[in-house]
Amino acid sequence: MLTTLFSLTSTLALDVNDEGRLLVLYDGTGVRQVNEIAPDGTWRALTELDDTCRGARFIPGTRHVVVEHDSGGNERGQLSVLDLDEPGVPVLTPLVHDLEYNHHLVDAKATRILFTTNRRNGVDFELVTRDLSTGTETAMYDGGGWVMQVDPSPDDRWVVLSLASAPANSVQLLLVDTTTQAVTELTAADAHNDQQAVSWLPDSTAFLVSSNADRDRMALRRYDIADAAWSDVLVDDARDLAGWVSPGGEQLLVGAVQDGEVSLALHRLKDGAAITPLNLPAGGCAALTMMTPDPLWSSDGSFAAITYNSPVTPPTVYRYVPSTGEIVELRSPGKAEPPAQLTHPESLLVPSFDGEQVPVFVFRPTGPDLGSTVVHVHGGPEGAAMRIWNPMVASLAADGHTVVVPNVRGSAGYGKRWYSLDDRELRLDSVKDLAAIHAWLPSIGADPEHAALWGGSYGGYMVLAGVAFQPELWAAGVDIVGIASLVTFLENTSDYRRAMREREYGYLATDREFLASASPLSRVDDIRAPLFVIHGANDPRVPLSEAEQVTDALTKRNVPCELLVYPDEGHGLAKLKNRLDAYPQALTFLREHLATAE
Repeated sequence: MLTTLFSLTSTLALDVNDEGRLLVLYDGTGVRQVNEIAPDGTWRALTELDDTCRGARFIPGTRHVVVEHDSGGNERGQLSVLDLDEPGVPVLTPLVHDLEYNHHLVDAKATRILFTTNRRNGVDFELVTRDLSTGTETAMYDGGGWVMQVDPSPDDRWVVLSLASAPANSVQLLLVDTTTQAVTELTAADAHNDQQAVSWLPDSTAFLVSSNADRDRMALRRYDIADAAWSDVLVDDARDLAGWVSPGGEQLLVGAVQDGEVSLALHRLKDGAAITPLNLPAGGCAALTMMTPDPLWSSDGSFAAITYNSPVTPPTVYRYVPSTGEIVELRSPGKAEPPAQLTHPESLLVPSFDGEQVPVFVFRPTGPDLGSTVVHVHGGPEGAAMRIWNPMVASLAADGHTVVVPNVRGSAGYGKRWYSLDDRELRLDSVKDLAAIHAWLPSIGADPEHAALWGGSYGGYMVLAGVAFQPELWAAGVDIVGIASLVTFLENTSDYRRAMREREYGYLATDREFLASASPLSRVDDIRAPLFVIHGANDPRVPLSEAEQVTDALTKRNVPCELLVYPDEGHGLAKLKNRLDAYPQALTFLREHLATAE
């Protein structure tokens, strides 16, 4: 079943041009590549690289496309151009290449492209515009920091920069006047605010943004340039909201996040009133996640391209026509249907040590019940377990495990208060949530004596912390690109990532003692659960040394452990061939050790 689930293809919308052609990422080859979908539904492969493509944009008025791609998962994006008038799969022509640094494609205009890069010093990101005819490059912003998102206005006069700011999980908004390069702070650098999904009005007089400034939930707010004034458009105290304005400026698509689901509805812009919900399947996500890029309006507003996925549906692009409400799947060639036995999860709450309630999704076994449980922890830490396509969770359930997918404290999607409850010195409170889940398992008919942990990235840290700080609770663990020591992780992660990660975990200069105490490696001699570890050799976020030091320590103590290292991967496994090699081994490891757990 695992091979069937991981072999199901996914499609993510990237861009739409004036002719209604779409650029999408499609993984039919086992690695995500750029494809074009014509208005008549015809598909064409535009790249055939060995490594994953990260993004692409049409150059308006031409048959050229700019592609962002990296090598071996190192996340150092390079920019190249495709000429779609070439027959077959076009040849990539280098445009912005420097293999030592990151280049992230922001936008493509008729005569220039915009990109961010850290090539000045390897740490700070600049916003650069490059003239496509002369190759001349001009820095539009070089004020330092990690520029996480860039949103130019339709008339190219303004650019909104989203900059990682001082508090954990916070973003500062800057407004750049492209005629003078003057920079205006729209929000304070020390404000504990998250800001997402900037959407400009078509006349460039204002933009909308999803923001939790001065509130717990993400509201839809508006900033007017002339008045330099903020106002609320839509507020919901129970849900996070975001919005995307139509090219005509009269309507907007509004995304609402509630308990891991992201629904979409069409609203009027002038008063925010709802017009109609989109008729997408319930129980999934249509925006605001890594697997579901935000909706893309066509230039005339006649349709929007929407990427949707759910626990039973891989990421799929749909064409939504607001005038009729019609939603049509843009079906990939030879697409296979997901197995019928896939299910949506139950949503439950787990009481934790201090009276807080931890939201969890519970997936019941879809194969013969083994009587075991796997707690699958998301990355982040400020990420979230959403109701998305996760073939690993589905494979665990098909293998006979009950799968519990928690949003422990520190997770997004449940308000600012909740995602702040694991910051800095509160780090181990999130690990205590794992113990609370373990104690709760009998209430759902699960056997706590046969319970394992599974997680990637920060979820890998949680796996290691669980088996280290709670060795009597967990029968096995699977750690994928996880952090073994917060100290060595911060010392060895990429320079440009260190400052942002320190604001979440603590600072090496002032918090080293705490960081060491909260590290699984400090308790490695207490670990007795068998451990299966997967890592990419080129990981720019969590270095391979994190996996090596914990497995070396366990091997010396004769604790069963295995380490798989993939030389062509980075932070996780992006290639189907590697997934189909690693994950069956991890399932076998779990099955064997959970069966013998006492």
